Amino acid sequence: MNTLKSILLFIIFTNYAFSQSLDNSKIEKYSIIADKIVKYALENEEGYKLLEGFCQFGPRLSGSENSLKSIFWAEKKMKELGFENVTLQPVMVPHWVRGNIEKCIISKSKFYKNRKLNVGALGGSVSTIGKNIEAEIIEVKSFDELNKLGEKVKGKIVFYNRPMEKGLVNTMDAYGRAVDQRSMGAINAAKYGAIAVIVRSVTTKEDNSPHLGSVNYLDEIPKIPAIVIGIKDANLLSEAIKKEPDLKVKIELNCKTLPDILSYNLFCDIVGTEYPDEVILLVGHSDSWDAGVGAHDDAAGCFHALEALNIIKSLNLKPKRTIRCAFIINEENGIRGALAYGKYSDTCKYKHICALESDRGGGSPLGFYATADSLKFLKISSWLPILQKANIEWIRHGGGGVDISKVKTDVTMGFAPDILKYFDFHHSANDVISAVHPREFELGAAAIAILSYLISEEGL
Repeated sequence: MNTLKSILLFIIFTNYAFSQSLDNSKIEKYSIIADKIVKYALENEEGYKLLEGFCQFGPRLSGSENSLKSIFWAEKKMKELGFENVTLQPVMVPHWVRGNIEKCIISKSKFYKNRKLNVGALGGSVSTIGKNIEAEIIEVKSFDELNKLGEKVKGKIVFYNRPMEKGLVNTMDAYGRAVDQRSMGAINAAKYGAIAVIVRSVTTKEDNSPHLGSVNYLDEIPKIPAIVIGIKDANLLSEAIKKEPDLKVKIELNCKTLPDILSYNLFCDIVGTEYPDEVILLVGHSDSWDAGVGAHDDAAGCFHALEALNIIKSLNLKPKRTIRCAFIINEENGIRGALAYGKYSDTCKYKHICALESDRGGGSPLGFYATADSLKFLKISSWLPILQKANIEWIRHGGGGVDISKVKTDVTMGFAPDILKYFDFHHSANDVISAVHPREFELGAAAIAILSYLISEEGL
């Protein structure tokens, strides 16, 4: 009986797949359009020029003056480009300020006394003001090691020194295996009485630039200062501890958390000609960490979305369904913007039929991840020959991103560029506009434009 059921399901599935495949005339039509989209993107580089303009404001941490200036600049550009429904959606966001004191020195040592270490406060960290943060260092590479030490770390500074695994081809996997020490390190160390944490930068680059990020706290566990250290100094500190186990380090920070402050999500549309209330949502997040200018993370994602709309409009294509570009605020140290847009999507007149996020930088396009039922996934996959015009090699099952995680939609997608070098730049002073190659960026925008247009014409 199970065998018969499987055969019937296979026949139904195969028949559906055949019915959803494009006929030759449509393949030819869409292929011509795809060629035009790619050609326009690469010849004009209009999106990259907008990306440069956005990045001129510097780092854009949520709640900062730079963040607001860049959002208002982008709003003006959307209006100048002639997009419809340009909207600022108010969002109250966290307001953490780094301050002007970030010091970490080896204070007690025969060989390294007064050696300065290149560090940065982790986002959300408490300050050291009114505290004497000077202690011996205990190095660990995992929470298991920390748990075995237990109370032995009381009164000490815990140094998390687990590197990203360079042997993994997928750097996102390597990042995922290392980043918990940054996000959860302070909580796990504080519960055993540690007075501060130092975390090795989560990066593939052997530089000495701190790669920033957030630290989490729990109300029931003491909040202790948390800093991230450049790779070269992390290696030096590790060697120094081996030579001198009683070595001491002193940390000074004057960062602080201020009351929540008003910021905005920003979005605009090309309104559909036949189904204007069906929305294809293209998303990046406008905030960045306060080192570099966040060109890859995630200004590139925002302008992938805006450039996709710009190309479609410039070529005078008339999508049947509404295509929306959204800049979402507060991805880096909270998800206030995602929550606000998700709430809006539950109550607005529009039906979001697909939400696609670009938050892996501006590298060369490789593929798209999709979370959808099997029939919708099959339909999207059938478009791969057309998407190959923009060098898209695959469509795989997978997630979209945190900024679209609260949107009520049947299909979520994530743009997947080449990320072999992405974590060289991620959350650091290396993330500048010159790190984004114009042609790689534009080809990514073209891929998103082609996919968006196919969804608008064929539905899901």
